[in-house]
Amino acid sequence: MSTGSPLTAPRSLRGLRVRTTLRAQFTTVIFLLAFLPNIVMTLMAQPALPSVQIFAWMVLVGATCGLVGFVLSGALLTSVSRLRAEVMSGQFGEAHRDDPTEIVSLRAAFTDLLGRLSTEQARRNAFMATLVHDLKTPLIATGHLTKIITTLPVPEDERRMMGEQIQAETARLLGLVQQMADAHRFEQEHVQVRVAPTDLRTLLDEVAGRVDAQAQERGVQISVHGRGMAAADAPILERAVLNLVVNALRYARSQVTLAVTPSGLTVTDDGPGLPAPLDDLAQPFNAQPTTIAGKQYTAGTAGLGLFIVRRIAQAHGGDLQYDRVPTPPPEPPDPPDLHPSILTRFTLSLPEVQP
Repeated sequence: MSTGSPLTAPRSLRGLRVRTTLRAQFTTVIFLLAFLPNIVMTLMAQPALPSVQIFAWMVLVGATCGLVGFVLSGALLTSVSRLRAEVMSGQFGEAHRDDPTEIVSLRAAFTDLLGRLSTEQARRNAFMATLVHDLKTPLIATGHLTKIITTLPVPEDERRMMGEQIQAETARLLGLVQQMADAHRFEQEHVQVRVAPTDLRTLLDEVAGRVDAQAQERGVQISVHGRGMAAADAPILERAVLNLVVNALRYARSQVTLAVTPSGLTVTDDGPGLPAPLDDLAQPFNAQPTTIAGKQYTAGTAGLGLFIVRRIAQAHGGDLQYDRVPTPPPEPPDPPDLHPSILTRFTLSLPEVQP
């Protein structure tokens, strides 16, 4: 029991220091600076006065020093008190002319923080509204189809078609849930990846194989080029590339190209490109609706995949870049393109790609 006492005392002292106001601390400092010299001078002078009179004089001087300290501390903390009142009332305005430099800096920091919190709240509100819509729509469709299959006599062909629709809606729900889980994970400041030597060409071939059926259905040709090795977390990196390829297939007219380059991995398509800068779109909870290739995307959905890709790239020591590049000239005997276009290219950069 005796060993516990020394540990509890410092905690109590720390609690007292936390509860002490800044004005009380300033008052104490000013009081000590004014009162201690008076004590020293009185003791050194050794006045021939009764002890009671000396004590009364010290009490009077101490009270005066405390009052002066209280008044001066209030004057010194005027800007702080004013800032606190504005923050508490929610009426946070511009800096005042008599604000010291430290208060001006603190006010600017508060303004920046409130702006970022407001933006974040708007993004999350938009994301939640979109999430409710995106979850509700397939669930309603699945519920109707399930009710028809289980309660009504349906021909086998229609039953099979409804089953395929239910599977498609379920896959859509699972994809949305996976994206939300990834966004939550990669929104953290420090993303942990387990890197190991990875064959980048094999990774791209596997991604191309996974989307081959989707590409054939859309009439889009997928090609893979280049070779290289890099230290990477293969499953996570494959997820990033898959996001880019699925996005490319959604907008490509006829071709999607995956390539290993000395700077990393590229996904190129002949689609319309992004309608806004990458930095504006690659946000986990984008509050603005986006139009891509004439299709309207509700707030919170357009940039979620790009945000995940960028965070995965950054976790590997790289980044995500976007640019538009000219279509390369066709090689004989291929006919020239009657409508030359600019290609959309995403580059997932990686450090130290070895050939």
